[in-house]
Amino acid sequence: MDGPAPPMRSSAPVAIDSHALGTLNYIRSSIEAAGAFAVPGTAGVAMGAVGLAATGLACVPALSGHWIGIWLSASILASGLGIVLIARHRAGHGLTLYRGPARRFVMCLCPALLAGGVLTAVLWQAGESRLLPGMWLLLYGSAVLSATLLTAPAMMRLIGIMGALFVLWGAVAFELPLRWHNFVLGAGFGVLHLAFGLLIGRIDARARVHT
Repeated sequence: MDGPAPPMRSSAPVAIDSHALGTLNYIRSSIEAAGAFAVPGTAGVAMGAVGLAATGLACVPALSGHWIGIWLSASILASGLGIVLIARHRAGHGLTLYRGPARRFVMCLCPALLAGGVLTAVLWQAGESRLLPGMWLLLYGSAVLSATLLTAPAMMRLIGIMGALFVLWGAVAFELPLRWHNFVLGAGFGVLHLAFGLLIGRIDARARVHT
């Protein structure tokens, strides 16, 4: 006698269980987050506060002639504060500052910032200091835009908009009279940093609530 016929193998595709699909989506989002760089809102707020303080100092009549030195000192202080706050934020998530996306983020920022440092010396020696505010804003915005794609998806659009506004404001600054240079810098490095730092901070707060 013949044995039972072997079961027919169906050619229809097997549907992926919704739970498994959700797990795959979670894994993919986790991988994307691990390759992204999160910029804390506190860094933007601190840098904006330094920018506003520099604006106030450079408005003092006795110090107005030293506005270049004031703003260069402010850039060093703001950068230091930003690095410290970013390192603290990453340490709170068990991440290091000098590995993975953080290193790539810095490498994207550096070319435009280094170009700004070289052009600062060139323009100052040539007696064209009136071009410095526009150049600083333009190249800083370019640096931010080049690093935008490495930022966390939740804040990528905000940081991209901030970088674009710096570029546009830098272009406008070239057309403004010299007497406005201090307020131009304050509106950029002070107000823009502060406003977007607060917006990014709200995104961070909502993310913590949902987790």
